[in-house]
Amino acid sequence: MKNLPLRYGTNPNQTPARVYMQNGADLPLAILNGSPGYINLLDALNAWQLVRELKQALGQPAAASFKHVSPSGAAVAVPLSDVLKRIYFVDDVKLSPLAVAYARARGVDRMSSFGDFIALSETVDVPTAKLISREVSDGVVAPAYQPEALEILKKKKQGKYAVIQMDATYEPQPTETRQVFGVSMEQRRNDRRVTRDDFSNVVTRKKELPESAVRDMLVAWITLKFTQSNSVCYVADGQTIGVGAGQQSRVHCARLAGAKADLWRLRQHPAVLALPFKEHVKRPDRDNAIDQFLQLDTTDAEKQNWKNVFAEIPAPLSAAQRRAWLDGLTDVTLGSDAFFPFRDSIDRAAKSGVKYVLQPGGSARDEDVIAACDEYGMTMVFSGLRLFHH
Repeated sequence: MKNLPLRYGTNPNQTPARVYMQNGADLPLAILNGSPGYINLLDALNAWQLVRELKQALGQPAAASFKHVSPSGAAVAVPLSDVLKRIYFVDDVKLSPLAVAYARARGVDRMSSFGDFIALSETVDVPTAKLISREVSDGVVAPAYQPEALEILKKKKQGKYAVIQMDATYEPQPTETRQVFGVSMEQRRNDRRVTRDDFSNVVTRKKELPESAVRDMLVAWITLKFTQSNSVCYVADGQTIGVGAGQQSRVHCARLAGAKADLWRLRQHPAVLALPFKEHVKRPDRDNAIDQFLQLDTTDAEKQNWKNVFAEIPAPLSAAQRRAWLDGLTDVTLGSDAFFPFRDSIDRAAKSGVKYVLQPGGSARDEDVIAACDEYGMTMVFSGLRLFHH
């Protein structure tokens, strides 16, 4: 396929629209089902690069859930605990390694992943296709599909679900070009691969960097590479647990990602696991209700709506209960796509169990940031490489 016409571009008024290769070559992708749109393809191409690099770096199946050209979640196939299976709504099914990676990527921030575009590093198997079939999603990109898995996906969204097969051997040209307001800009694409040497410059008094932290730094590094800047992400157990993307202030990125990481942790609280949902309530409605339940400023109107989802109105968690539970979150890795200009992001990170920090370094206040990490007993690495993505 050399040319793919689209219904419209970013918005319905932006017509005509198409996808093609400037050199006249065939597109490195095939549409196996549905009609992906302009934004779908932006998500698919960015997400594919992320999972491809995660697989190359860690040698494990990888998955990403994208919304508006940034990941809601990204993960590799680290086995799930029983609690995580419950909060990801996968405790009732058999999971393959690829399905585990997808469950992690989709489950970490379920509200942001509602209507996502999925990327998978491996041939899509039946367990993974069955999980995808249960969620609200726009499409999926992968290198191949088992025949039965493809048939499952083709039935989604009344047969309109977008299924894209990516040529796993495709490598773009080293130079990329884009147009903004009729002006063409050219640069070398960001094809720099992460290596373990990127984590060798430990600048804090604490030097410990176990293999689990190195793994999570790899996940953070590659996730940030394909997240709209400014960006910060929190990583634990081989998956992102909070992504803050596209903020103008770095501390706002840290706060946004930290708030998501806190919600991920609080969703594992026994009180949340015991919420008395009515039988008919669907997963997206459960996600919304859990999110409201965990907010400190839940309104009376929101609580009134709980009557539609809960068999009985639950008592909210107190501030002390929340803090005690959040204090049980440890060994989290914080990654930043550029340097921290102030120590405020480190102070925020300490509230969400951060023990390891990955950033490029290079700020005039690096010593202040190092001192903050030393105060909290964190290990911080300067990679020396900025990861802006626009």
